Amino acid sequence: MSKEGLNSYGTGNRPGIVLLVTLVLLIVLSTLGYTLSSRIAARRHRDRYIIDYQSARYGCDSAVKYALATLQDINEPVLIARPNEPDFSDLFILSDEEYEELLAEWAAERNLSPLESISDDNDIRGSNDFTDINEFSKITDFNDVNELGGITDINEPNSLTIRGPYGPAWPFITEPVEFEIGPATVRIEIEDENAKYPIGWAMLDDEDVRREAVASFETFCEWMDINEVQIDKLKDQLKQISEIKPFKLNLTSITKVERTPISTSTGLGTTTRTRRTRTTQVRTTRTRIPVSAQLADYAKLFHSSLIDTEVLARPTIISERRKESALKYMGRWGSRKVNINTAPRHVLEAAFTFGGDADEIAEEIIQQRRIKPFRNIEDLKKALFQYTPAIEKCEEYITTASTFFTIKVTAVSGVAKASAIIAITKNGKKIERVAVISG
Repeated sequence: MSKEGLNSYGTGNRPGIVLLVTLVLLIVLSTLGYTLSSRIAARRHRDRYIIDYQSARYGCDSAVKYALATLQDINEPVLIARPNEPDFSDLFILSDEEYEELLAEWAAERNLSPLESISDDNDIRGSNDFTDINEFSKITDFNDVNELGGITDINEPNSLTIRGPYGPAWPFITEPVEFEIGPATVRIEIEDENAKYPIGWAMLDDEDVRREAVASFETFCEWMDINEVQIDKLKDQLKQISEIKPFKLNLTSITKVERTPISTSTGLGTTTRTRRTRTTQVRTTRTRIPVSAQLADYAKLFHSSLIDTEVLARPTIISERRKESALKYMGRWGSRKVNINTAPRHVLEAAFTFGGDADEIAEEIIQQRRIKPFRNIEDLKKALFQYTPAIEKCEEYITTASTFFTIKVTAVSGVAKASAIIAITKNGKKIERVAVISG
């Protein structure tokens, strides 16, 4: 090819080369732009999350301090009578369809009218609009059996709600409270821990009741649809915990004595040298360990990785509205007694496994406490006199008044969430904090 042909060939392809280079540059620039914008967006997301989490954490911490500061002003939880309502005891095993059928049957039996849905403005169950945690202390009288709380439509059974032993849904002792702290929405829930199965029962170190303790745990697990393999695995995990700290029902303050050797030197001075002799003394230190501190040890162990909670947290009922799992009904804070007025059926049966006739006693309690809650254990013996020997064997495992509670605080701000759970014991005005877990 001649020189003129080469020149003409190069000149003819010059626009194509320029176009190719331009496309490459555009691809490089678009890649750089996408990378830069992605990094900026990620940075903004992180910054936004940090700001939201700080707001949520502040709201949660403030609510925790406020709740603890006002606990002494909260009255004792008031049990209610529910003679004409379904009991909450067996809701944990009902599917959504069975639950709706129960509500429909209840509405038909009561022949409800819209007038019965009108609630007292002073009834705190009819509203979740709280601005002050002291609303907790305004619990009055829930013994009006015609007051069903929240019924708005006779033709809509789902508008009915089955109340718990204190009025709100089990295991709440009051309606959950929601309010704003800055940009965070805070929710406070108080639950009755004595209404749940104490997991410590499964690791009692008393050989006299060891067999009954195992049977009690198996009864609870079987009700919650936990199979034999999973039960055996849980037993092994609890055995490891018992080797660290055996579980005891009767806890009292103990004094821990520590003896620490102390070396001291004495010297006899002379003009030329000093002769020293070394003696050993023992310092004795006495430390009082209250019951709350011992309960805190159990709470830490039960919430540690020593227990695989995956099985316990597995939903037993597939439902968008109801969250049912073994973990919901299990007390992991060191509680030692079950309140017969507030515990559901499977927890009652687990408690009375220690004395026998568990099925029959649980059924009698469920039917009678709807009419009138039991005042004390003697009241229970009189009402169920034919089961007195079995009840006496279970006295140290049951109670009629709850003293163990958890306060759950959740704060949400934007995309961030902060939470805390505080376990407390409350006897009258005396409140002791057992443990706190923040998340």
